[in-house]
Amino acid sequence: MIYLCAISNIRSGACREDCKFCTQSVKWGADIERFRQKSIETIVNEAKLAKKNRASGFCLVTSGKGLDDKTLEYVCRATKAVLKEVDISIIACNGTASKESLKELKKVGVKIYNHNLETSREYYPKICSTHSWDERFETCENVKSVGLKLCSGGIFGMGESEKDRISLLNSLKKLNPDGIPINFFIENERLPLRATHTKDMALKIIKTFRTNFPDAVIMLAGGREVVFASEWFEGIKAGANSIVIGDYLTTKGERADKDLEILLKRGIKVANEC
Repeated sequence: MIYLCAISNIRSGACREDCKFCTQSVKWGADIERFRQKSIETIVNEAKLAKKNRASGFCLVTSGKGLDDKTLEYVCRATKAVLKEVDISIIACNGTASKESLKELKKVGVKIYNHNLETSREYYPKICSTHSWDERFETCENVKSVGLKLCSGGIFGMGESEKDRISLLNSLKKLNPDGIPINFFIENERLPLRATHTKDMALKIIKTFRTNFPDAVIMLAGGREVVFASEWFEGIKAGANSIVIGDYLTTKGERADKDLEILLKRGIKVANEC
């Protein structure tokens, strides 16, 4: 059983944080599309397309450090509009968030909140100085406390060590997330980091996470095309049971219908809900 998820970048490139892995930070000046708000009509149409392509999850992502009042109102409005027309699970990914804000998201129908730890607590200061890893961990705890499903994972190949990967894994064990996105760093000429991942490393990471989280949804997410090229199904064989279909936040992904064709040809059942 494979879970498919689609991403909608509903506010792009408006972040003042200095995360070295992220093209949405204005600090790095990456050549990406930047906008404050995607129209609700466009979001609903993207959700319809995601559903047509067999996605069971639809993730509303906003750039920026956290879920402030204006962002909360916008995400709630978008959620209600999508759910009025599309039978799909809404995932919100809006940065650090208080329990009160998360409760509001739950009220309007958000089912899952995605907030990645990104890397180990020890390595995080080397890739971000404007907020702490502990703030990320606290948000994940808040998600669990209000009864939302938690999706939390990391980005690999940012120069972290094997020890850092194990540290991240152990931190996630404390949270016991329902879903774990495994992303591989995607280089951009404006970002100060260079990718350090390899295919063998990626397969080892997926296998290790599947062993340690036997019941979680392990998502092969951003960067799978960079690491595996057209052989991304190797990541499924290694233990991943979810993929992101379509485009990512600021980079192109595979065609959703092409991914679906590969899965169906191999006799893989696609989940109807997450």
